[in-house]
Amino acid sequence: MKKFLIIQTAFIGDVILATPIIEKLHQFHPDAQIDFLVRKGNESLLTGHPFIHQLIIWNKKENKTSNLFRIIREVRKNKYDYVINLQRYFSSGLITSMSGAKNKIGFDKNPLSFLYSQKIKHIIGDKEHPKHEVERNLDLITNLTDNKPAPVKLYPSQTDFNDTIIYKREKYICIAPTSVWFTKQFPLHKWVELIKNTTPIYKVYLLGRESDKATCDKIIKDSERNNIENLCGKLTLLQSAALMKDAAMNYVNDSAPLHLASAMNANVTAIFCSTIPAFGFGPLSDNSKIIETKLNIECRPCGLHGFKSCPKGHFLCAESIEVKEMIL
Repeated sequence: MKKFLIIQTAFIGDVILATPIIEKLHQFHPDAQIDFLVRKGNESLLTGHPFIHQLIIWNKKENKTSNLFRIIREVRKNKYDYVINLQRYFSSGLITSMSGAKNKIGFDKNPLSFLYSQKIKHIIGDKEHPKHEVERNLDLITNLTDNKPAPVKLYPSQTDFNDTIIYKREKYICIAPTSVWFTKQFPLHKWVELIKNTTPIYKVYLLGRESDKATCDKIIKDSERNNIENLCGKLTLLQSAALMKDAAMNYVNDSAPLHLASAMNANVTAIFCSTIPAFGFGPLSDNSKIIETKLNIECRPCGLHGFKSCPKGHFLCAESIEVKEMIL
């Protein structure tokens, strides 16, 4: 029996966009053992996944270095045939290179890729040559499978779906208004404008972490709407995915909830402010819409990731987006 380890210890969205590798490996190697290494806090995304044998959890926030070497020892003990590293950082490269696996696969941009048995060129797309993150990830296993696409997919349990039935008694939309990065976040007053112009037949649910609750409370207050509810901190990631699946529309930034929607093939409208879809993080749902400025702004995109504030001070890439394009 072949044993595979997939390494993705970055953030929520990165883990979700790694799931096509699980799908493809299981398709081509149905009897193989597939394990997944995640950072502590993201393991709930893959809880109960039917194709994962074991989740290995790395606590990066406490005793990071000692925990790293504990992970290396555990990985070596498991005697994997293949270690597939999706990250480009030294720590994941160290785990890979010290894994003891005969087949070590990863991207050439990892500083320890010279120790891999196979390294794949990591290409960030641009407007002329877009390339999705899923395509980049699947490039790592072409020699083990084929070059055809595979779905981004999560597996909420029946309990997760049952726990969200209470919110599905009427037509609804979901809005995930926040982001870790300011320049990836559609401005709050724009969310308020959208909510005010959304037909009252739809109940509005605001999704996010517990730390997003105050922001969403302000949106509710400013929108002056009755059928709106703040669910920040009340749902797990898989419960949020279960709720998003049946929404008339999910409105998201270029952030993790976008990928939750893709993983459920849920209706989604994705708003890109400072970043662009060509980088490879756009929606994958059958019914998806991308919203971005129509202006040719010289400073956009200002980076692959977001910033804590607009480097130019005007945030025109977000402020110039017209809300009327988004209304159902």
